[in-house]
Formats: sequence, C-alpha cells, structure tokens
Amino acid sequence: MKRFLLALIYTGAVMLANPASADISAAAALRDGDMKKLNFHSEPKPAGTAEFQTFDGAPLTLADYAGKYVLVNFWATWCAPCREEMPQLAELQDLLGGDRFEVVTIATGRNPPPAMKAFFAEIGVTSLPLNRDPKSLLSREMGVLGLPITVILNPEGQEIARLQGDADWASDSAQAVLSSLLETM
Repeated sequence: MKRFLLALIYTGAVMLANPASADISAAAALRDGDMKKLNFHSEPKPAGTAEFQTFDGAPLTLADYAGKYVLVNFWATWCAPCREEMPQLAELQDLLGGDRFEVVTIATGRNPPPAMKAFFAEIGVTSLPLNRDPKSLLSREMGVLGLPITVILNPEGQEIARLQGDADWASDSAQAVLSSLLETM
C-alpha cells in the first residue's frame, strides 16, 4: 500500500512538473473503441524532415505545420482500409480543423495523381489535401510499415502518438481525444 501511495504521489508530481505529460495522459484516458489502438509515446519523438509534395508538386515538410496539432495519415490508392477511413478523416477535419488542428493526408509510394484524384472523388472526400510522397522518403524516415498509419504531431512538430491500421476517426472517442489535446493550447 505504501509503495502504491508513493507511486501515485510521484506520478502526480511528474505531471505537475511536466504539463505536457498531464495533457497527453488526459487525452490517452479518453481512448475507447478503435482509439484504443492509438499509442501515445512516453516522450515526444522527432518527426520526419524529408520533403513530400502537394498534388501539384510544390515541396512541403511537416515543419510547415508547426504551431498546431497535426494528424498525419499515410495512405495509398490500393489500400482498402484507407478507402473506409478517409471519409472519417474528412469528417474530423470538417469538425476540428482550423488554426489549432489539421488533418494532413500523404499518399506514399506509387500513387499516380489521376488515381489519387479518382480515389477521393469515388469516396466523396473534398476537404482533405492530396499530398504525396512518391519516393516514400518521409514514410521510410518515419518508420511507416504497412498502411494506413496515422501519427499525431504536437505544435512543436514532434510525434506524440501513432495508430497502425484503420480507425473510426469520426467517432466520439477520436473527437474527445483530440479535443482534449486542443484544450491545452
């Protein structure tokens, strides 16, 4: 019992000393359903620095999104779970997107631009960007193995969470987790 109380006091002191840990702990506690697959890191990790590009070929990096929480989704036109998940990501962007949060989609590998455009048209997604990583430089740098992979970046541009596989990003749990993070800004 004494050890439990000491551990509880230590955990509380750590959270008070490091508000970011408390914020992440609060968000992690709200995970339910598919969001249980969302793994928050004990410490933020560096995000990839490799360039990717807009649909039209303009260069981008994840640093371009500094100052807001960013949900980065790596996908491909041939990925069946991506087809299910993408409309939910669009709904999440419609609900929470703005100055403090953004959903960034990145088609990784060989995804011809016409096929990307057709993919979004077929599933009725209009509010998400058609970014691409044709040589998989960013996805390799970030250890993306399999698709879809979704990472959450904090406003400092560090990876704080990762979910492998698809999830219902329009669920109440997903919205609660992300809203909890946004409350800290």
